[in-house]
Amino acid sequence: MPSFDIVSKAQLNEIDNAFHQAQKEIAQRFDFKDTDTNLEKTSEGITIRSGSEERAKAALVVVQDKLVKRKVSLRFLDVGKPEPTGKGGARIVAKIKEGIELEKARAIVQLLKESKLKVQGSIQENQVRVAGKSKDDLQAVIGAIRGRDFGIELQFVNFRD
Repeated sequence: MPSFDIVSKAQLNEIDNAFHQAQKEIAQRFDFKDTDTNLEKTSEGITIRSGSEERAKAALVVVQDKLVKRKVSLRFLDVGKPEPTGKGGARIVAKIKEGIELEKARAIVQLLKESKLKVQGSIQENQVRVAGKSKDDLQAVIGAIRGRDFGIELQFVNFRD
């Protein structure tokens, strides 16, 4: 029985490359000079610290620009609001989202049921497995899912015949 998985996985190596490029650019740019702006990569995401909220937002734009140039979707970032720090500075935490949340996975399975195609969708941890009797049905499912916006970046992997 043919099947495939719907996942939402960021390319972490591309995110690391974009992070390092953004660090270099912020260190070299004149408008970030003497603003104490720095980037830090943690387990939850990227933390941007700066002497002012405007510089922190500008550094976030640099990071987002580098991610786009490395062909990483900005939907993988969950950018928090600027938080004030000591001495009038600001901090922004951009979390990296991976996996499909349960409510979005349920919405995908509901779309499969509404499509009236002979396929079954099952939620497995942070991915959705779709199985059907024919490849044509599975390709129709891929088209239907691409046609709707779930607010996250989706990939279709592990196609088995």
